[in-house]
Amino acid sequence: MTLLRFVHAADLHLDSPFKGLRAAAPDHVASALYDATFQAYENIVELCIREEVDALLVAGDIYDGADRSLRAQSRFVDGLDRLHAAGIRSFVCHGNHDPLDGWEARLKYPGGCHRFGSEFEAVPVFRDDPERTVVHGISYARRDVTANLVRRLGRADPGPFSIGLLHTNVGNNPGHAPYAPCSLDDLRRSGIDYWALGHIHTRQILNERDPAVAYPGNPQGRHFNETGPRGVYLVEVDDGGDVRPQFRAVDSVRWERMAVAIDAMETEQDLLDALHERMQGAWDDAGDRHVLVRVTLRGRGRLTEFLRREHTEGDLAAQINDAWNGRTPFLWCDRVEDETRAAFDREGRAAGSDFLAEVLRTVDQAREDPARLVSLREGLADLYQHHRFRRHLDDAPDDDDLLVLLEEAESMAANLLSEDDE
Repeated sequence: MTLLRFVHAADLHLDSPFKGLRAAAPDHVASALYDATFQAYENIVELCIREEVDALLVAGDIYDGADRSLRAQSRFVDGLDRLHAAGIRSFVCHGNHDPLDGWEARLKYPGGCHRFGSEFEAVPVFRDDPERTVVHGISYARRDVTANLVRRLGRADPGPFSIGLLHTNVGNNPGHAPYAPCSLDDLRRSGIDYWALGHIHTRQILNERDPAVAYPGNPQGRHFNETGPRGVYLVEVDDGGDVRPQFRAVDSVRWERMAVAIDAMETEQDLLDALHERMQGAWDDAGDRHVLVRVTLRGRGRLTEFLRREHTEGDLAAQINDAWNGRTPFLWCDRVEDETRAAFDREGRAAGSDFLAEVLRTVDQAREDPARLVSLREGLADLYQHHRFRRHLDDAPDDDDLLVLLEEAESMAANLLSEDDE
């Protein structure tokens, strides 16, 4: 039996400006970007209605700034009205981008919506069955909240299934500002069964159960650092309290970065064919969504001289856009970047007597000798365990990771040490 079904969303950033495009976008691209955050929100509302969920939870940053526009506020309330008409409740907290002290139009919110204030409240999801499940939530009174808000909650009542709705930085994620910081242990000790979090724009499940802790990420990417599918979690809770979150993409414009290797290419036609093949893949993967693409050309090969001709990068982007920009949905290439290097004879250079030859032979020895990989891992241990740097790094590399690092190091060394040859 199902106890509860809800959609967990966060970081809508309605009316957010889109930045970072090198070239001025065509009118139809600019128009799609202008409306993208609103369309993603409409997709969330439609998902809730189609799936007949019990509630929508929004974990802060509904708007992009404290001085939010009337258009953004009206569109948000309109969506909540549609949910209310469908019998779906909504629970909203505010974060650092939309704190309670920001400007707010005097609009009428539907009766099915509960907006949390600056102190924790516990609100039943089902008014006719208050012991079934409860949402605990809190909003930012102002933008710069640096206190640990979880500790204000105390411990939730162990009776009903409990949800925590909060905008927070768990574990001091270095990619985001340290607003309302807390630890995963703080969340575990709270007695909450599911933490519906916002603030981190990349979706992730920090803890699968006891409690489940999740960030859905933002539902619409806004620049080339927010690539790939963006959306929400559709969460189902059974009578035993088991939580099953399912990611659902709701973005209307998808941002993609792609690297294209030129090493095996012989002609300019090979490059054009490869670019169009990659565009087809990105367009197919996006489904019924617009796509913005940035391409980086990498590797070593015969095409390097051609790529260094003046205007070649712009010409390649134009070739892509001539073929793809007129489609519905469109694909638009913002830029093509050349990071290629001229080809070099690796075997011949490794047999030489210069410093590059010594580097190449050392790499070969490391690949072939497990003891050298162990020595390399030990040499990196100080870096991965350093109090300042370890938070920016993943777990210490295994053998496969070390081989990738060796390949990248060889490429960087070859690029730098063969510059005089070029």
